[in-house]
Amino acid sequence: MSAATPIKIDFVSDVVCPWCAVGLASLQQAIDRLGDDVAVDLHFQPFELNPQMAAEGEDIDEHITRKYGSTPQQLAQNREAIRARGAALGFTFGTRQRIYNTFDAHRLLHWAALESHEKEMALKQALLRAYFTDGEDVSSHATLTRIAAQAGLDTGRAEQILASDEYADDVRAQERYYTERGIRAVPSVIINDRHLISGGQPVEVFEQALRQIAAKV
Repeated sequence: MSAATPIKIDFVSDVVCPWCAVGLASLQQAIDRLGDDVAVDLHFQPFELNPQMAAEGEDIDEHITRKYGSTPQQLAQNREAIRARGAALGFTFGTRQRIYNTFDAHRLLHWAALESHEKEMALKQALLRAYFTDGEDVSSHATLTRIAAQAGLDTGRAEQILASDEYADDVRAQERYYTERGIRAVPSVIINDRHLISGGQPVEVFEQALRQIAAKV
């Protein structure tokens, strides 16, 4: 029996990016389709859509209209397209009123990755659900602490990190690393430090790319 081909994936994303939620669900299903043929080492890397956003966040429709010039009709169409893509992948998009600063969420994700891959994945998924499905404030320290506990992380340690600047420099360094290499939009899926797939692609696109890359390793 042949050994599984190792593949490293860096998933550069933000927890308030809807296409990142779609892209992750799609990528995970593609990985599942590969079965035992490929051994995937998946890492989440930080990217802030709005690094200057105030702690209290902004009304999401006002924010998107100002940032992208979207009309109310375009907002509705985009929201429905994202909802449908999510539903097809088993991810539920609920109603969201505001968009939030995500720097502290990224600090917790950095810590979770140091704890274990399983806890990093659990926290990432819990954060996406909290924001997109439940419409929660993912900048609130109380909310982040509760989500960390749901992911199997220590509540006291989460509170300690959030009350300090711990891991702030690490997160900023990771953010700079990817922006300096041309990452301007997310999700950006980087395979084996060489191959870039941008956007919330269909499962088939990720699966085909992973199979092609694995065949050449």
